[in-house]
Amino acid sequence: MADLRTTYMGVELKNPIILGASSLVEDPAVIGKIERAGVSAIVYRSLFEEQIHLEQIQLENQLEEYDERNAEMIRIFPEIRHGGAKEHLFKLEKLISKVNIPVFASLNAMYEESWEEYGLALEETGIAGLELNFYEVPIDAITLGAEIEAKQVRILKKLKKSIKIPLSVKLSPFYANPLNVIAQLDKAGADGVVLFNRFFQPEINIETEEFFYPFDLTHQKDYQMSLRFAGLLYGNIGADICTSRGISDANDVIKMLLAGADSVQVVSAVYKNKASHISNMLEMLEEWMDARGYKTIEAFKGKLSMKNIKDPYAYKRAQYVDILMKSTEILKKYPMV
Repeated sequence: MADLRTTYMGVELKNPIILGASSLVEDPAVIGKIERAGVSAIVYRSLFEEQIHLEQIQLENQLEEYDERNAEMIRIFPEIRHGGAKEHLFKLEKLISKVNIPVFASLNAMYEESWEEYGLALEETGIAGLELNFYEVPIDAITLGAEIEAKQVRILKKLKKSIKIPLSVKLSPFYANPLNVIAQLDKAGADGVVLFNRFFQPEINIETEEFFYPFDLTHQKDYQMSLRFAGLLYGNIGADICTSRGISDANDVIKMLLAGADSVQVVSAVYKNKASHISNMLEMLEEWMDARGYKTIEAFKGKLSMKNIKDPYAYKRAQYVDILMKSTEILKKYPMV
């Protein structure tokens, strides 16, 4: 039987399939099914400092809505304050106590100081490691990309000095050169990198003429950018490589491992196919490895990475030209007349 063991952030896992950050962790019954299905680790839903601030403002507005409506009335409610991250930390500790697999936390803070504050609080819950969710959306044309990159490297360096557990960075693909940014973070001590963040993009309802934010699951082939960069990074960084976005089945997992990933994160595939889908993925991965005589993940990991393949153009833009030259084949499949 194939040995599926691998690592994420240097933490040993029984197999490469991790449940990514999501609301699936809210239901103990669901988590129980997912753990029994064989998932190797869980990333708890992200702690967003921005959301905490928004909830604090909303609470204050609700409590002050009827203040001073009477000449003799100053406040109608006793002093009440928002609990901040306490509920998140409590639920995270509870999950850790209920499962027998590693639990990782995810953090997205707003200020450099609060990254450390929340990071230390999360560490105290007993997590196996912490994902720094570097989800930053530029909203002006003044901020330089280099400033954003330097800030993220600073945050990682600061946390590496104060936090003892492993740290990974979950990144956006929207850098001028993601490989350079990842190399900087690797040098700064990242124990893992997650490729890539999936942003919830705004939509417009043309009937109400308002913005809304649809909750869209990933689609097949959404993994292709993650696959490309896993293949380019393999053998060039010390951090573990974890891929995400659109990993739907065992075939996708195998592709990521061949490219050079150490592990993968799945979310949408579980929403769509239930917890048992994880068991199916693991079974198919084992069958594939057994059929080819691979005893361990290490035996074939990175086999099709940039470092190990003979074709020097497989990961380069030259392939784009080759695809364009064959574009007439698309018309055969999808004729216009």
